[in-house]
Amino acid sequence: MNTGMLHKLGIAVMVLGMCGTAKGSLSSSIAAILKEKKQSKAIVGIQILDGTSGRVVYEMNSHRPMIPASNMKLVTTAAAQYYLGGKFACTTKIGLLGDGLVVIGGGDPLLGDAKIDEKNERKPGWIFEDILAVLREKNIVSLSDLYIDTMYFDDQRAHPGWPRDQLNRWYAAEVCGLNYNNNCIDLIVKNNGGKITFVIDPPTQYVTLVNQVKATTSGSSEVGAYRNSEPNRLIVRGKCRKETGFPVAIERPGAFFGFLLYERLKAGGITIRGNLSEKYIRDEKGIRILREYQTPLSDILDRCNKDSLGMAAECLVKILSAEHTRGKINGEWSHGLELMKRYLVKVGAKPEEFHLDDGSGLSRNNRLSANTLTRVLMDRYRSQDWPSFKNSLAVGGVDGTVSKYFGEGAYKGKVYGKTGYIEGVRAFSGFCETTKGTFVFSILTEAGNGYTRDAINSICKAIIDEVE
Repeated sequence: MNTGMLHKLGIAVMVLGMCGTAKGSLSSSIAAILKEKKQSKAIVGIQILDGTSGRVVYEMNSHRPMIPASNMKLVTTAAAQYYLGGKFACTTKIGLLGDGLVVIGGGDPLLGDAKIDEKNERKPGWIFEDILAVLREKNIVSLSDLYIDTMYFDDQRAHPGWPRDQLNRWYAAEVCGLNYNNNCIDLIVKNNGGKITFVIDPPTQYVTLVNQVKATTSGSSEVGAYRNSEPNRLIVRGKCRKETGFPVAIERPGAFFGFLLYERLKAGGITIRGNLSEKYIRDEKGIRILREYQTPLSDILDRCNKDSLGMAAECLVKILSAEHTRGKINGEWSHGLELMKRYLVKVGAKPEEFHLDDGSGLSRNNRLSANTLTRVLMDRYRSQDWPSFKNSLAVGGVDGTVSKYFGEGAYKGKVYGKTGYIEGVRAFSGFCETTKGTFVFSILTEAGNGYTRDAINSICKAIIDEVE
């Protein structure tokens, strides 16, 4: 029997069997939703649990491994919280070795993150200003060298399972032991009376732009920045009517941070006589630490789950690895993912129901069943770190990736979870608050249509309306 026939058979079985998998009203509502939203050709996996007892309230294809898209981040953040503990923080250290300046990365994905800086009332570039201020306090006006230690992670910065033609996009940014500004620049393209100009933020000469943009007086602006064989040399092409802007992922994030620091120190009157270099230096004797900058795990979970920041999730995978490696260095995807697999087995997931390839869900090689995801969510719901994990999730009608959904009074603030989307895949897993208590759900879909997101949202509303 071919795969297409299996899919069709699966749909038939789940439609015929729904009444036996839930109490009547919810089962009937979900069946009606799937029919109304024309999901007959979609592959759908659903599981809904009573949060108090763990009892299955409804399920459909719940043990079938499916592409989870960004629902993968739920596994990553849950495993990170489980292994690292709620009080964990990423630490970046600034020090002196002789008269050389040392920056030791700790895998922090949120250095220079605009949302976190705004939350903490910090101005853009604050870390470079603070380092400059520290040096001035010490009356240091000259440095021999600038050393960047990124060895908390290994050297594999881009995941092999990511689409190669999308590595310039913000959601496929490289990950490094030292990161900055989500490892992106913001590129603004302007048409000034027929002359094309560029603005880069943060301002830097780290990247080179080749202008192939055409000025136009009609239509919309369509501009992209594309990589070539030379690192951080971007070909910018398309057409610009007035002004447009977008983030662009850079290459070699550690060097990016170092170059920005070098530029700021030089502009601030600090002479660097030698070179900017990346090297393993954290264990050198005689390093005097001047500053430590910390980002709590809770902030990283927020950006992963509420805002779906992929590079933060990938950093967590490598942080797990580094923290469980002698010397706390060389955090790698394969080791971090192995730890995540052990966590899934620990919470009761079946090995045949999952396959992990990355931490963010950008890879199409990931597989999770709805049952696996509800196991993860139940584990966090029952853990002492539940308040922090709950706060990391997007809240319907309020914030994050579901701020524009569930705005009606009956649902606003009562649905919280993690969305997922890559081509052909839509997912949503999380929690619904009802008059009968909290319910845990996971809804995974493949091969859907333009109504699939509406169907998913309607099922969440049905949980609140119909569950008994």
